[in-house]
Amino acid sequence: MRFLRFPALCAAALLLGGCAGYHLGPVNDEVAGDRSVEILPFNNRTLQPRLGDAVTEALRERFQADATFHLATSGPGDVVVTGVITRYTRQGLTYLSSDVLTANNYKVEIVAHVKAVDRNGKVLLDKDVKGDTLVHVGSDLADAERQAMPLLADDLAQNVTQLLTEGTW
Repeated sequence: MRFLRFPALCAAALLLGGCAGYHLGPVNDEVAGDRSVEILPFNNRTLQPRLGDAVTEALRERFQADATFHLATSGPGDVVVTGVITRYTRQGLTYLSSDVLTANNYKVEIVAHVKAVDRNGKVLLDKDVKGDTLVHVGSDLADAERQAMPLLADDLAQNVTQLLTEGTW
């Protein structure tokens, strides 16, 4: 029985040592929920319809789930996030074996210029942020892109949220 203690202690030390770098709560020395964020609707300068609405909704959901900031729903927030979707691109990844010109999988990418300003006018974020997803085309490319839009918007929202919640300003 005594010979089982040492391996058990070694295993416990290895498992607990993996958690040594974990930090509970915000990583930028902010207090969780102390500041509010107001997300204004994103402008869409691409030809893809309803993309601005999808990105705005996904960004609001991401901030609510993250809880570093609380979402300002009535009145102005401590941080105001605005954005303009500037680019929507589709790149073929795989092609049909019977027709090398017809793609059946695409990588879809959006780029948005995102700006976050606090109540005092200090710019916290002012940069282009990308989001992407993969789209498998069945019989209709437009339908496949429409179904992938929430995933695309969520990836961009995740990247924006990460920049704001983990940034050091």
